Amino acid sequence: MCTVTFLPINNNNFILTSSRDVPFSREKAQFPKMYIENGIELYYPKDGQAGGTWIGTSEKQRLICLLNGGFKNHQQQDSYTRSRGLIVKDLLKTDDITKACKEIDLEDVEPFTMVIVEWDHHLFLLEFVWDGNKKHLRILPKEPKIWSSSTLYSAKMKELRLQWFSEWIANKEVKEESILEFHHKAGIGDPKINIIMKRPKVGTVSITQVSKNKDRIQWSYEEIKQNH
Repeated sequence: MCTVTFLPINNNNFILTSSRDVPFSREKAQFPKMYIENGIELYYPKDGQAGGTWIGTSEKQRLICLLNGGFKNHQQQDSYTRSRGLIVKDLLKTDDITKACKEIDLEDVEPFTMVIVEWDHHLFLLEFVWDGNKKHLRILPKEPKIWSSSTLYSAKMKELRLQWFSEWIANKEVKEESILEFHHKAGIGDPKINIIMKRPKVGTVSITQVSKNKDRIQWSYEEIKQNH
């Protein structure tokens, strides 16, 4: 998984949208809802297999979205000590996200990319990549951005998808409905690389959108039904 887009809006607002690409055999996720964990309010869709999540928000005024893989595809091990989705929940609960990313033990954790957004005092966008050996933390400019999971999309595919996104940015008004349209329709008619992706055993199973408008956080969650 996944395909993720980030759109900053005026006055510290934003829209983040995640298309989740997983094996069709994976147990279905539960719809987003509120959980209280360690006394902290979290909101996320729960993964049906490991109990973690790929996207969530917390009362720490933080959003974290997970993509499988680091900068490039990796050789998968037979097993890992901890699910990446559980690490998302841990980081949602911490007080200092930068410190927590630097200190968290990721030995024997599968590579991942996390998009982290905070809005306590000002809008803050952080990319956290674990390549299996080293952590990479990068503060990103508040500009439109797209990520595609390295486990499913080659560098050439990523570049093509960036092109679609750049063309959309140039021609559309930035709002929730239009970026959802991008996540539904962008592509070249090839289901293997379209934003709604479908391959023999894996494909897009849901689209989640989190938007901030002033003090209001709004969620949208849609399951994608594909014949397979």
